Formats: sequence, structure tokens, C-alpha cells
Amino acid sequence: MKSDSTITVLLAEDHMIVREGLLKLLESEPRIAVVGQASDGREALEMTLKLKPDVVIMDIAMPQLNGIEATRQIRETSPETKVLILSAHSDDMYIERLMDLGASGYLIKQSSSQHLCKAILEVHGGNSFFSPSVKKTVDRQQREVLDRQGRSQKKPVSLTKREMEVLQLVAEGGANKQIADILGISIKTVEKHRDHLMQKLDIHETAGLTRYAISAGIIESSVQPTC
Repeated sequence: MKSDSTITVLLAEDHMIVREGLLKLLESEPRIAVVGQASDGREALEMTLKLKPDVVIMDIAMPQLNGIEATRQIRETSPETKVLILSAHSDDMYIERLMDLGASGYLIKQSSSQHLCKAILEVHGGNSFFSPSVKKTVDRQQREVLDRQGRSQKKPVSLTKREMEVLQLVAEGGANKQIADILGISIKTVEKHRDHLMQKLDIHETAGLTRYAISAGIIESSVQPTC
């Protein structure tokens, strides 16, 4: 039975076997209660708004809405919920973006079960927690921020939340009607978002948008560009 001191957790992971393993692991920790499981980023966002978990354990590579964008939206709409990244990816780009978006910790999937439970307790308490290899990257990135201050930087392309969602679905091969159904908008609105994306990114074919999404870490490189 859940007590007031129990930490509520939502698992966001698209591989069922991994979710089941995480659930079994966390069920052995009396201070933690798993209150929900999401198989994609959009479901994770919806369940966070409904369940208000203390901590979301978030994978990065998920369909429909990737963990990066899901983290951003969760931090905007449910700021009291902490996001703990648990991913096979440990690229500098992923780590930097997710820390900028407000993730409280980052573990690679090779981490021990003790590290996961400790990470949940730490981020719930308002602290950060990283796998050792990720901690080295975070420390280096913080030093580099100081080095970049005062330098002229090229302003990155800024995409809206909806444009990011459309970009991922386009890159995953979704047709306009499929995207419209998933997002609950009209086909005409999808077409407008696609046009805006192409104008902002100066990319004028779907294959180019897919390559951009891969390079930006929005989808995995296993997705093949379509013409």
C-alpha cells in the first residue's frame, strides 16, 4: 500500500521486456511505487498530466514523440515531476540537450539496479544523479560553457513544440493523414507545419527532413529516409 512517503514513478519505455524488467526491479524497493507505464513519448506526457508522478523514468528513442521532446513538455506542463533519463545512448549531444531541458539525472542502461534506485531517491530529493561516464561529460560541458561565453555563436534554428512533433512523425514515415489523426489536427494544418519546417530548415524534401531528425537526435539512425 502506498504511503505519503512513497515515491511514485512512471515508466516510459517502448520495449515491453525492458519495462517489465524495470517494474520487477522497482517492486522490490518499498519506498518506490510504479503507478503507470507508457510505451511512447506521447502516452508518457498524457499519463504524467493525469497521474502526476514524482519521477518519470524516460527512454530517449521512442515512437511518435521521442524522449527529448517528451521531457521538454513534461517539464513545461508538470514542473513538479522530475525526469530521470534511462537510455542506451550516451552521446554528448543527448546529454547536453536533456540537461538543458531540465532532466534531473541520466543513467545508461548498463547501470546497476542499485544505481537506478539511488537515482530515483536522489532526483526526488531535488538532487542530480548521473552514471559515472555521463558525469564526466556533464562536467566537461559545464567547463565548455564558460569557454563559449562572450563568443559569437550562430543562432540555432528554433522550432515550435508542434513543429518538433510533426518533424518526428514525418521522419518516421507518417503520411499527412496519419499525422493529423495522431495530433488531432487537420491535414491542412499538418501541411502548413511541413511547409514551415522546410522553410526554417532550408530543407525541401522528406528525405532531408529525416536526415536532419537523425542528426539532431530526434529519431534513431535505424529509420531509413524515404524519398
